[in-house]
Amino acid sequence: MYVVTQDPQSDDLVTRHAALVKRIAYHLMSRLPPSVQADDLIQAGMIGLLEASRNYDATQGASFETYAGIRIRGAMLDEIRRTDWTPRSVHRKARQVAEAVRTIENQEGRDARDVEVAEKLGLTLHEYHRILQDATGCRVFSIDDTGINGEEVPHSVADAPRNEPLDSLQTSDFKSALAQAISGLPERERLVMAMYYDEELNLREIGEVLGVSESRVCQIHGQALIRLRARMGEWIGE
Repeated sequence: MYVVTQDPQSDDLVTRHAALVKRIAYHLMSRLPPSVQADDLIQAGMIGLLEASRNYDATQGASFETYAGIRIRGAMLDEIRRTDWTPRSVHRKARQVAEAVRTIENQEGRDARDVEVAEKLGLTLHEYHRILQDATGCRVFSIDDTGINGEEVPHSVADAPRNEPLDSLQTSDFKSALAQAISGLPERERLVMAMYYDEELNLREIGEVLGVSESRVCQIHGQALIRLRARMGEWIGE
């Protein structure tokens, strides 16, 4: 792909933004198991960066770094999806937790508490927190790569289907529903999501800000993802 591009401007963009690939790779690695190799993500990310340098259109308004970041992350997520390492049991347990959260919140009209969810599932708090940590890495629900009814969100506006007003409306509605669901999270979960996805801090850095351990941040992040999974069930299906 690099040879085919043969564009000095593209070459300069790739050279200047190569470090962005590593930064995104190691950010994703913080919630993936040791079996996922950073080098594999970096290789996939470099392909995304090359595609971004070839397809970038400055007239669309986004900076190249913003556009490239989307393409790089998308290429890495494609690689993770291609080699899905998550055991089926992790997906199954996470769905059970999401259903328990949905049931409790519908009954009580408030956020479900850890102890309530664990009790409903017949688990100890330790077992429940273990599921939350596993859910953080698996593809139960990820802001990065989940869209309408479980389909992938386009990596850029240019990738969205053309001349399909209904699809565009559904994507817009989904994003609005997701934003509303995130804003309705408990304060600490909302803060973790903001620091992780907006500020791109890793779990250790977030722990230092909140004054808690990295494993506790992982649990809070997992709880937030499962709570969103429960509240967005009508969009992403089972």
